[in-house]
Amino acid sequence: MTALAAAIQVLGGLALAPLLPGLVQSMKARLQGRRGPSPLQPYRELRRLWGKSLADPQPTTVVYRLAPCLVAAATVLALLLVPIAGRAPDWSLGNDALVLVGLLALARFALAASSWDTGSGFALMGSGRDLTFAVFAEPLLVLALLLAALPAASTDLVAMAAAAAGSGPWTEPVHWCGALAFALVILVETGRQPIDNPDTHLELTMVHEGPLLEYAGRDLALLEWSAAARHWIVLVLGAELFLPHGGGFWAQLGWLAAGVAALCAGLALTETAQAKMRILRAPGLLAGGCLLALAGLASFLIGGL
Repeated sequence: MTALAAAIQVLGGLALAPLLPGLVQSMKARLQGRRGPSPLQPYRELRRLWGKSLADPQPTTVVYRLAPCLVAAATVLALLLVPIAGRAPDWSLGNDALVLVGLLALARFALAASSWDTGSGFALMGSGRDLTFAVFAEPLLVLALLLAALPAASTDLVAMAAAAAGSGPWTEPVHWCGALAFALVILVETGRQPIDNPDTHLELTMVHEGPLLEYAGRDLALLEWSAAARHWIVLVLGAELFLPHGGGFWAQLGWLAAGVAALCAGLALTETAQAKMRILRAPGLLAGGCLLALAGLASFLIGGL
């Protein structure tokens, strides 16, 4: 079972990650009464980009050239930390939640540094907005993971997933606060409305897509895959830590698949019902999520007295 979990970690993260944003886009189109793209459209885009030649803006340094590889490498390492159906093999990396936060932050920093290296106005604008959101999103992610770690008394993701199994956590306010806070994390990390609009082609409103404007070919394919893998990481983590699951390995694997599909449907429904908010209001929404997480922490501490 551990070997199968390892295979899903690697092959699922590498091969199935692009399916998740494609599934969200397809569901959203159906909800809006449109036929929409196929869920396999991201694979076609990646294949097209992989066959195109590179285009380097001038002048740039090694920072621009190494950024796509660094983003992809940090994302692959983050994939290996996320447990599958409550199991995770020993990759000699551990399964600490704070290491996962650090790897996601490293990928964001590498992409922002490449924007500064090119000096492109639109890329800098997108990176600046992304880093502004990160000031609130990364503490929110840490707080949400902290709330999930409290019942397990550990920041090990496997222990956290085991502590979240069954119906017991759903009777505790700390679990509900953590789930709602992590829902905001999913919106930020996947670049979805109301935080960002993944369908926009207007440079003035781009956030996550802005830093990618100066890349082409295989570099852009690596960055697009990394964005899809980020979907995989946060959705699988949300299903493992905050959605119902339990039983043996196969039962938990079924719960995981159902949970990820439900989260994709939730993203599609949110994008259909909610318009993109003004950029200056997004930090306030994330700050409210931090206050909600702190309220969950307070309820846990008061309950333990």
